[in-house]
Amino acid sequence: MNRRDFLRLAAAGTLGSMIPSPVHAAWMSVFKDEVQPIDDRYIKDYLNKIENFDEKHTEDIFLGADQKLILKSSLSRLKRIQRIVGHGHFALLSFDAAIKTGKAYSSVGPFTKEELAFLEMIFYEDSLLYGFMGDKPLKNLTDTIDEPKAIKIPYTGNYLYKGLPLEMYKKIKKDIGENVILTSGLRSVTKQFMLFLNKAHSNDGNLSLASRSLAPPGYSFHGVGDFDVGQVGFGVSNFTEKFTDTPIYKKLEDLGYIKLRYSKGNFLGVRFEPWHIKVKL
Repeated sequence: MNRRDFLRLAAAGTLGSMIPSPVHAAWMSVFKDEVQPIDDRYIKDYLNKIENFDEKHTEDIFLGADQKLILKSSLSRLKRIQRIVGHGHFALLSFDAAIKTGKAYSSVGPFTKEELAFLEMIFYEDSLLYGFMGDKPLKNLTDTIDEPKAIKIPYTGNYLYKGLPLEMYKKIKKDIGENVILTSGLRSVTKQFMLFLNKAHSNDGNLSLASRSLAPPGYSFHGVGDFDVGQVGFGVSNFTEKFTDTPIYKKLEDLGYIKLRYSKGNFLGVRFEPWHIKVKL
């Protein structure tokens, strides 16, 4: 089995069910009606990339020199928009609204044709190219957060959808106590763009590396209800595996809240995210 077939099986969700153990050396798969061994090189390469998600790897996809310049200008414009509308509201801001904001404020300036074409390319590119194999809940660049159904969570700067996400967070707070906090809630396409592009920009335009830590725009379930939690006072360590050593994580696990979107050993091309609470199926 070659690397392309390996990725196809992983993207289809078939590979995980065929692999009994991540340390098993003789993984097998059914392909073209024949039992064939999965080339151990691809398994080792995959596991190494996910384990070392923040490092550059062979076959990572990089932007070209011209594209990196457009990435930089697009990212700078998004950051200026965030300063204009505020960090909280930026998480709800649709792509169309971001375009209007750019046109309305001289301190931001309108997106150029090159920037819009670049952002459209990033959104509609098949993420499998980068190695990200998750689902895409937001299919259109112009998809929006339903703002009337969103509510700002006090003392967090983040929003959640009313209904199941809000009720789940309230229950977590009730069961675990005041030391658990919402660290990231709803994210619009615009917000996910800024996070993803910022990660790629910080790593020389490496889109594969960015996608191992952050879902590409459209692929984040933060856009439909998922959210992140952490321990008060733990800072950025809430977004690392160190979170699993906290009393908050242990309580989440003991009470059955750990139904993670990106579990350890997942075959979605994404690092382990123990802080990410899965709400939407």
